[in-house]
Amino acid sequence: MTKEQKITAPRGPTAAAQRAVKIARIEPLLARVGARNQLLVRIETEDGLVGWGESGLSSREASVAAMIDSFSTFLIGQDSRQIGRIWQEAYRSQYFEGGRVITAAMSAIDIALYDLLGKRLGVPVHQLLGGKQRDVVPTFGSFMAETVQQSLEKTRLLVEAGWECVRIYPSGFSDDTSFNPRRSLGGTIDILKAMRAEFGPDLAIGIDLHHRYSPSEIVSFCNLLPPGTLDFLEEPIRSEAPEAYAMLRGMTDVPFAVGEEFASKWQAAPFLEQGLTQYMRLDICNIGGFTEALKVAGWSERSYIDLMPHNPLGPVCTAATVHMAAVVPNLAWVETRQSPAEALGFHDPIMFPTQIELDGPVYPVPEAPGLGVEVDEDAIRTSAPDHVECPHLQKPDGSVTNW
Repeated sequence: MTKEQKITAPRGPTAAAQRAVKIARIEPLLARVGARNQLLVRIETEDGLVGWGESGLSSREASVAAMIDSFSTFLIGQDSRQIGRIWQEAYRSQYFEGGRVITAAMSAIDIALYDLLGKRLGVPVHQLLGGKQRDVVPTFGSFMAETVQQSLEKTRLLVEAGWECVRIYPSGFSDDTSFNPRRSLGGTIDILKAMRAEFGPDLAIGIDLHHRYSPSEIVSFCNLLPPGTLDFLEEPIRSEAPEAYAMLRGMTDVPFAVGEEFASKWQAAPFLEQGLTQYMRLDICNIGGFTEALKVAGWSERSYIDLMPHNPLGPVCTAATVHMAAVVPNLAWVETRQSPAEALGFHDPIMFPTQIELDGPVYPVPEAPGLGVEVDEDAIRTSAPDHVECPHLQKPDGSVTNW
C-alpha cells in the first residue's frame, strides 16, 4: 500500500465509538400541561446525556408510569444504543404479551432512546430512520361545534389559514354525562351538508365518531348524507372485532380512518390485510414508538394505505410523529391540536422552550439533533397533574356507552 493509499484508506470505528453508553436513570414524569396531563419519560445515560419520550395512554398514566418503573429494573445498565434489542426484551420479558399499558410504556422509552441517539450523533431522528422524504409535514385541523353557523365559521378560519383537510366531531360530543347516538348524528348531518356546500370538493372533510356508535347507526348516518359529503370516517366502532369492521366496510363506501387504538403490528394486521381501513391512524406513543410504528408504516405502504397519525398530546409526541411522518412515503396528514380553531395549551412554551412550531397548516421537518425538543424540567416537576377520569357516558335509557 502506498503512502497516499494509507492516508485515504477508510478507518474503522474508534474504541470510544464502540464503547457501550449505558442507561443510568429512567424516570416517568407526570405533569399538567394545558387542558390535559402528559406523561413524559426522562432517560439519562452514564455520561449525563438526556433523552425524552412521551406515552399516549391518556387518563391511565399512573399505570404506564408503574410499568416504566418496572422496565427500569432491567434496562438500567444496558447499552442505550441497542434500541431494537431493548424493544424486544421489554416486549418478550413477561409471559402475558403486549397490552396497551405495556406498549405505551415501551413507546415512551423507545422515543427517548432515539432522542438520545440523535443527540449523541448530532443528527435529527429522521436521519437515523433513513432520512426525510419531505420538507414539511401536512396536518389536518379539528374543532367542536354544535351549530351549522359555528361549524362554517371555524372551517372558514382553517381554510383561510391554508388547511386543506378539516375534521369535526359529532354534535353533542362534548357532553360529559349522556349521549344520544341518533340525536347526535341527526344534528351532525346538517353541519356536514352545509360544510360541503360552502367549501366544495377541494376541502377534505372527516368526522371522528370516537367509536360511540353501532354499525347500524353508522350505516344509517352515511345513507342520509349526500354522496361525496365525507372523505373519511374516523374510528366508527371499536377495533376488538375486525369481522364487525368487515361487515361495516361492506355496507358503506365512505373511507375509514382506523388505528389509534392499536398497540402492536398484530392488531393492525387484519385491518391492512382485509382492506378494513383506508387510512392508518397509528399513534407512535401507544403502538411501541418508532421501532413498531415504522413496521406498521411499511405494511401500510405495501397495501397502498396512507398514514394519518394520531397526535393529540404534547411537543414530544408531536416531534416524534413529525420525524416518523417525514421518513415514510405514504402520508396523508398528521393530526394537530394547535390550529387556530383550537386553543388547548398542550404545547406550553414555558415547559417546552424549544419545540417544533406549526407553520400554517404544516410542521417543518426539524434539523436539530434528536427530536428537536427542549424540556424545562423544573417547570414540569412543579406542575402537579390533575386526577382525570374520562366521562362515563350513559344513553337516555341509563345504559353505559363508550366515551
